[in-house]
Amino acid sequence: MQPLAERIRPITLDDYIGQEHIIGKNSALRKAIEQNLLPSIILWGPPGVGKTTLAQIISKTLKRPFYALSAINSGVKDVREVIEKASQDNGFFKQEKPVLFIDEIHRFSKSQQDSLLHSVEKGIVTLIGATTENPSFEVISALLSRCQVVVLKSFKSSDLINLLHRAINYDSVLKSKQIELKETEALLRVSGGDGRKLLNAFEIVVNSIREKEVVITNELVKQCIQQNLALYDKSGEQHYDIISAFIKSIRGSDPNGAVYWLARMIEGGEEASFIARRLLILASEDIGNANPTALVIANNCFQAVNVIGFPESRIILSQTATYLACSPKSNRSYMAINLAQKEVKETGDLPVPFHLRNAPTHLMKDLGYGENYKYAHDYDNYFVNQEFLPDEISGTTYYDPSDFSKEKELKVFLRQKWGEKYGY
Repeated sequence: MQPLAERIRPITLDDYIGQEHIIGKNSALRKAIEQNLLPSIILWGPPGVGKTTLAQIISKTLKRPFYALSAINSGVKDVREVIEKASQDNGFFKQEKPVLFIDEIHRFSKSQQDSLLHSVEKGIVTLIGATTENPSFEVISALLSRCQVVVLKSFKSSDLINLLHRAINYDSVLKSKQIELKETEALLRVSGGDGRKLLNAFEIVVNSIREKEVVITNELVKQCIQQNLALYDKSGEQHYDIISAFIKSIRGSDPNGAVYWLARMIEGGEEASFIARRLLILASEDIGNANPTALVIANNCFQAVNVIGFPESRIILSQTATYLACSPKSNRSYMAINLAQKEVKETGDLPVPFHLRNAPTHLMKDLGYGENYKYAHDYDNYFVNQEFLPDEISGTTYYDPSDFSKEKELKVFLRQKWGEKYGY
């Protein structure tokens, strides 16, 4: 038997629930569909909000041939075969361009997306792509410029309740029972705004009751759905939003925010190594030399979780996250490499000063390589004032330690050694 979400999939725009901002009576997209002037579009939104359903309804409303591909299991060859078939359906004199729907288009490689360009530009097909990822990052600019991006939103509570009523009233299987929606809070919480997840959970709950009469309560839902699924898609936009909130909480020195977002990732099934890797980056980028121990702890965390795994890794991740959140912060080394790379891009490959060059051969020595280099260990306090930058950028400061925590000591050291030259 098909899943409930498939059985009650709407077939007209009037039956479609939610997304009034894009398919309401006076919306631009609805007018384009009704006037048969639909451009190629990218449907961007979280999982389970009706992207595939909308694509199918559009094709049916326009009465056009409909071709569907999934980026998960389709390659360039599949794309070309479908386009060839679509071009034959289109012919030379037909006005109705076939619709080519590509689910999870963000999973297509650059070459696969390139293979769509000609047919979209020439109007051989009308492309409808669906993605949970930001198209700005995941769809090549050439293809994106030929499409309009349509943003779908998570379902509102009222939309989700309407979905449940639709299932009760229209599904032939559920109509065989007398179902009362006494309480819906637990079901809505389980769904996290995902219509497909809501209907799957609802079907599980209904099927768990053998009697003809089914009264949906929060307690019944909790009993049937053992784990309250967090809204977290490891391959979708939530993946990036939640790790962003996690990192920003630590950067903002809030251990409570850090452990909350950590818990969201753990409950959502995120890999421990991914979280630990981000902590390792943060320890250097946001804490740096204000507390060099942070990098050591983060590195030990990364190694430990790869050995131990869940569930115990959650303890190590929590310890590391709270330590980093409570640590003094500095991004000065991060800013230093940014400035240095900017310099390199602007000034190009400046020649290495002769005294800093390696001289492994007699010819290089004869040419002056390494000449007048001063070996720091031969001087008092292991320091001698000499030039380490190309002449063109001599005296440029990239690393400027803060006056906070451990970096304050580094600033004193640099001021003593290089104060006049670099302005410390």
